[in-house]
Amino acid sequence: MAYDKFTILKSSAVPMPIENVDTDQIIPARFLKATERKGFGDNLFRDWRFNGDDTPKQDFVLNNAIYSGKILVGGRNFGSGSSREHAAWAIYDYGFRCVVSSFFADIFKNNSLNIGILPVQVSPEFLDKIFKAIEADPKAELEVSLPAQTITILATGEKESFDINGYKKHNMQNGFDDIDYLQSLKTEIQAFAANSPY
Repeated sequence: MAYDKFTILKSSAVPMPIENVDTDQIIPARFLKATERKGFGDNLFRDWRFNGDDTPKQDFVLNNAIYSGKILVGGRNFGSGSSREHAAWAIYDYGFRCVVSSFFADIFKNNSLNIGILPVQVSPEFLDKIFKAIEADPKAELEVSLPAQTITILATGEKESFDINGYKKHNMQNGFDDIDYLQSLKTEIQAFAANSPY
């Protein structure tokens, strides 16, 4: 399933300076019944966003209208816990296209890359600068450049580089998942098969 191409994202951000956010908090297990990627955003951080009677918890950041944007800034060790890919689906379906943290759980990181969410790992020092910039101005914008592999705090011009696997970078820039990538090579694969002696 193809997704939005990712090149340069300029957006305000939603700050969530909580460490060890696990996948069960991102999308509780009771909402994993669907097999399509749609609809999970409604239950993103469900138990943190809503009370038992489904009223919004006023002190949770996603219920605070002063914060918005396509970038979620989390604390260290974001996406730990079980390997459920639904956690990445929920974040994408809610509208986020990038998650920033000083450390990601490997499985969550790969699940995100597979569906078009860019996990940007920065140093703890730079993460702290991002949180401070958002605290000073909730509408402060970040610019994430996938081609240059940089993230910039636009208000201050401070910038840091991030790493990404070359194959995943190519796929994200083209909006490909793994199957889309193989389909993009269809002509080459057919030519190779036609010339193969086996």
